[in-house]
Amino acid sequence: MLRLKHLSQLIALSWATLTAAHAGVSAVDIDQPNRPRSEQTDRLIVKYRDGSVAVQLQNGPALQARALAGEALTSRTEAAQRLAAPLGARLSLLRQMGTGAHVFKLDRALSVEQLQQLAAQLQASDANIEYAEPDRKMYALLTPNDSSYSSQWDLFEATGGIRAPAAWDRATGTGVVVAVIDTGHRPHADLTGQLVAGYDMITQTATANDGNGRDSDPSDPGDWSTAGECGTGQPARNSSWHGTHVAGTIAAKTNNSLGVAGIAFNAKIQPVRVLGKCGGYTSDIADGITWASGGSVSGLPANATPAKVLNLSLGGSGSCGTTTQNAVNGARSRGASVIVAAGNSNANASGFTPASCSGVVTVAATDRYGARAYYSNYGTVVALAAPGGDVRSSSSNGILSTLNAGTSTPGADNYSFYQGTSMAAPHVAGVAALLYSAKPSATPDQITAALKGSARAFPGTCSQCGTGLLDADAAITAILGGGGTTIAETEPNNSIAAAQVVNAPGTVNGGLSSNTDTDYFRISLPAGRTLSVNLGMGATLDYDLYLLNGSGTQLRASENPAGQSDSFTYINSGTSAVTVYVRVLYYSGGAGGYTLGLNW
Repeated sequence: MLRLKHLSQLIALSWATLTAAHAGVSAVDIDQPNRPRSEQTDRLIVKYRDGSVAVQLQNGPALQARALAGEALTSRTEAAQRLAAPLGARLSLLRQMGTGAHVFKLDRALSVEQLQQLAAQLQASDANIEYAEPDRKMYALLTPNDSSYSSQWDLFEATGGIRAPAAWDRATGTGVVVAVIDTGHRPHADLTGQLVAGYDMITQTATANDGNGRDSDPSDPGDWSTAGECGTGQPARNSSWHGTHVAGTIAAKTNNSLGVAGIAFNAKIQPVRVLGKCGGYTSDIADGITWASGGSVSGLPANATPAKVLNLSLGGSGSCGTTTQNAVNGARSRGASVIVAAGNSNANASGFTPASCSGVVTVAATDRYGARAYYSNYGTVVALAAPGGDVRSSSSNGILSTLNAGTSTPGADNYSFYQGTSMAAPHVAGVAALLYSAKPSATPDQITAALKGSARAFPGTCSQCGTGLLDADAAITAILGGGGTTIAETEPNNSIAAAQVVNAPGTVNGGLSSNTDTDYFRISLPAGRTLSVNLGMGATLDYDLYLLNGSGTQLRASENPAGQSDSFTYINSGTSAVTVYVRVLYYSGGAGGYTLGLNW
């Protein structure tokens, strides 16, 4: 997609570090357009070979328009109309472009897919047509006007960010509820209108710290404690307002000229309070998982708005217990994805719960440069990684989100930079909400496959951090293609003859070792299907992407600069499957890894 605006830029308390406050500044609200979910256009571009002439300019050759005889244009327009007629559309010549291509207008909008098929039919019917393609509508990528958005490197920076702006062009979380199973929430201007009814699951009054036990009010009174109150030798702690910070990362109100932007800003947050003073009990947490996902909990009313995504930025030592595993199994059976933090002990996550539970999406944390954060747990149970921050050198390298200024009891709204896998998990939960809004029929397994399969290669070192770094835009492409499996590149595959056979949908994790390296992958594309290919790589790498037929003729190309992903689509408009070859070619930046997403 053409980028019209370029953006260069149980105890949860111990899993986040408060480092600095950051106040928002109000401004005039400006609405910005979003791309329609089903892309349509009423124009077609057709380039006739005799409609241009090549001229030599200072920096190389260029095409200029050459007028065609009226009679020739009339006959060609009539030919195009005959092919457009089965689509129920009338076609007329609108104008000739500066490069010589002609723009045809239809009397009704059609889907891009329909026009791609029409373009292919036109090209097949006339050898004088150099190419034909839909005249696609382009939109500015939504750039929020939230006053502190520029500090949210985790959303948009090319190196360590999750590429949220491109994803917002296709999904914003509409219709999805995300349960934040945490310390509850504080009312906050940047969360106004973003919540649905939740519940306070804490049964013990002393832990609840609000004067009673389980009730329908999930607001956070504070989880501060005095020295020794949470165990011998434990220091005094200020209130963390942890759940409020997590909620803001997922779904803070966005484009409201205030504070921060949420990842799934049109989703709703369901606060489920399970952590209070000195943490929370497994039994309360398990009930929270069950109720949030639409299950029945004795003595509680039915959840009127069950969540599709559950975020658990909490944990403790020990492998996953049966109570928690059963709750997770129940949530998944009701169609909910369970996203959990890997833990902050710089240890193998298999020794922590719920990180080691089966069926959850366990998330490690990366720093601003795409490397594993020094505190993050790791291991084979980790699904993927997301930004968690590292504030040791600067507070601005943490994750900025909504908070409260009170040190014990509630105070005024504010914003703060935190770090931790508690901050990484809600990035994945937010993107999962985007995926469910893009494909409401998706299953938890499909969401997991899309998240893992679309993750991009780590810009830094992140050993045992799962399949890669969260990529919001690529994940949407993956879920719309139906998910898929992840496979490793197999050498040698440096020619069409030696091309590695791969299936779509899926993801290939590969690498180029030198400036002469190239990789080929062979795909059988069924009739009528559109192949979507996305190439992701590290910020300093510049690898290019091509599509060829069996004769080696180039069908598509994407040659974006270093650090930017390459992508294209190609439709098989024929009546039988065709074999095509995807090529990844080294351009600059040195040896490194890449992810190749393949969908149709």
